[in-house]
Amino acid sequence: MPLRTTTIGAYPKPDYVPVTDWFTKDAMTTSRPTERYQTALEAMGEAVEEVFTRAAAEVIGDQVACGIDIPTDGEVRRENYIHYHCRHLDGFDFDKLTPKSLRQGAYTVELPGIVGPVRAREPFLPHDWSKAQAATDKPVKVTLPGPMTVADTSVDLFYDDDRRLGRDLAAALNAEVRALADAGCRYIQIDEPLFARYPAKALAFGIEDLDRCWHGVPGDVTKIAHMCCGYPNKLDDTDYPKADPGAYFELAAALDRSAVDAVSIEDAHRHNDLSLLDLFARKTVILGLVTIASSRMESEEKIRERLLAALRHLPPERLIAAPDCGLGFFSREIAMQKMTVLSRAAKSV
Repeated sequence: MPLRTTTIGAYPKPDYVPVTDWFTKDAMTTSRPTERYQTALEAMGEAVEEVFTRAAAEVIGDQVACGIDIPTDGEVRRENYIHYHCRHLDGFDFDKLTPKSLRQGAYTVELPGIVGPVRAREPFLPHDWSKAQAATDKPVKVTLPGPMTVADTSVDLFYDDDRRLGRDLAAALNAEVRALADAGCRYIQIDEPLFARYPAKALAFGIEDLDRCWHGVPGDVTKIAHMCCGYPNKLDDTDYPKADPGAYFELAAALDRSAVDAVSIEDAHRHNDLSLLDLFARKTVILGLVTIASSRMESEEKIRERLLAALRHLPPERLIAAPDCGLGFFSREIAMQKMTVLSRAAKSV
């Protein structure tokens, strides 16, 4: 069997979707996507569900056409993968955004505040997944933000206690994960890029909270944790803050003991010492093999070489090929070219 392939989350939105996201010029360093989300929904009026369903079908069709085995819906309904989820939880204030310094003071952005106890409401992702899954016979993966990442990308005005906030976030996320599993979704991914930036916090309580997100999830669901190393603010920006390259090594043993089945890591924008893969004795590794911040096109041969190198450390059934992270910065054409090269390389191994 050839190696399996997947995408991570975001995909370029079709032009007819009016939702501004973090991949719009300079939007990652501003509050514009969050401020404008409700206005975008109102602009679509009664056609909102038709627009989102059409967009999901289109981006899934692109991925399948390029040879991706486990596609996502491209997060076409979301202004970003974090705040879209927070909108469906009690405890968040989106009417009055609060300034917060991010990336060690690199910029200040206005974010939703946590103003009360965080609690789950009625499940919403089963609806998104069922609409997306209807577009393909491939298994569609759903992505969620993890507790540490939600906490870092909002402003805590209520808890003043990272551990208590993390536990409540994990419980709220767990309700959504279990609802997805009950609906039939079999690939669920929780994104925790903050693990790579703050490995000490991840080891102290972050991985424990991640495990709480999976409580009660049946064994036939593939539980995935994704850890990217940081996004740039624009395409082809090479000088942007990244997580310490040693962070994956610090976290590997604890993640290998965790409840997840697969760990998704970057390897394209900055190659890892592949002895890292030896530390994952039980987990599947989803290995990033094409960059998401550079329009430079990887060659099929280079990806194949990297996969063969990884297979010296992992059996093929525990290796999945993927991009480093979401493909939202690209045009549709570049995204499809990258996915096609990735899939060809994986299927040639």
